[in-house]
Amino acid sequence: MAASAPAPPRTTDFPAEGRCSYYVEKKKRFCRMVVAAGRRFCGEHAGAAEEENARKRILCPLDPKHTVYEDQLAKHLKKCNSREKPKPDFFIQDINAGLNDETEIPEQLVPISSLSEEQLESLIKKLRKASEGLNSTLKDQIMSHPALHDALNDPKNGDSATKHLKQQVDGKHRKKNSVFERLQIDIQHLCLNKIPLLSKEKLPVVGIGKHLCGVATDLALRCLVETYAASCEERNEEPLAKRIKNDKTEKEINTLAKEGNEKNVPEKWTPVAGIVIALCCHHRCDWRHYVGKEYFRALGLGAVEFHYFQRMSSWATCGMRKTSLEASNLTTKKKDKHSDASEEHDDGGCRITDDSAESVPGFLTVEEKKKIGHLCKLLIDQGRVEYLQQKGFSPALQYYTDPLVSLENVLLTALPNHSLSPETTP
Repeated sequence: MAASAPAPPRTTDFPAEGRCSYYVEKKKRFCRMVVAAGRRFCGEHAGAAEEENARKRILCPLDPKHTVYEDQLAKHLKKCNSREKPKPDFFIQDINAGLNDETEIPEQLVPISSLSEEQLESLIKKLRKASEGLNSTLKDQIMSHPALHDALNDPKNGDSATKHLKQQVDGKHRKKNSVFERLQIDIQHLCLNKIPLLSKEKLPVVGIGKHLCGVATDLALRCLVETYAASCEERNEEPLAKRIKNDKTEKEINTLAKEGNEKNVPEKWTPVAGIVIALCCHHRCDWRHYVGKEYFRALGLGAVEFHYFQRMSSWATCGMRKTSLEASNLTTKKKDKHSDASEEHDDGGCRITDDSAESVPGFLTVEEKKKIGHLCKLLIDQGRVEYLQQKGFSPALQYYTDPLVSLENVLLTALPNHSLSPETTP
């Protein structure tokens, strides 16, 4: 009779000092939560302690991911972070969501892996036909802010640190009179013209996003172009900047000009002065929220094709991590894994590598698959370009960084048509 397999050894026989003594079987280690003075277990695992056996812990009804003492439930519900909080004035349910036409979206769509070769070939044929005439070679607009130059040229920084710096945007604005306000709200429900500062001062806005994953880009575009811009046009109110220009004496205007403020007063005011969005994660787009529906329909495409194109868009980045990591000269597998986890946008959320040949349809090479993924991204982004053009903007797609820094390296920019000059055309 064969002996039973021995249980896997524990990674350590004792919990770390000051940490919970509960052994998490699933993770094969002790809980790492800090314990109160004189206790052996954290609050989550207090039921395992002999002195706590008389008290029962239950799942929080607001969020089952954590537990609470049953006799303290009423008190906990009043301060639980998952409780429903009062909605601010600028929260309007689904204001940027777009129309929900459920009749267009079939209830069940099989995954790409379940499609027959003929079905997949038909989708690829539609994609290539719809993409005819699109410029797949975008203009390079790779720039670097002087604020980063010293850090980028620091010899102490390795390849990973340099790459990380290039992907960051300095959020520490040091201008004395700058005002910052953070709004914790889903873009889907954000009504910009209800924000006190914007509604009071009638200020033009510039939308900047890095990165706005998939559907968030469409929600942001609709928030800017439809919700805010349309609302300002309906009110037909003169902006603060223009009122200042009309009310000031010539002497005061000259003073403003010297301070550099007069150059910010536009000849013709627009609610949205510009849009800059780093695009990524097209596989997380959603037909309901997509702003380019009319563009797709004009090409004879609909919700079904969009669904599969947005899934196939991940082919542009999946399987390419090996090339990117080789170029960055990372020395250890541990570093590779850390880099993959920290740069979630680089690979569109996929973890498929070049070794995953099984994931590639038999009649497609890895390189063909990559090109099809890029075509899917380009087609989806072209729908956004067409949308902005219809709304009175001049949009453009361009590369803002090297693919060795980020595989998601396409930038969508847009300026209102009347603000363009030969020097500012994107």
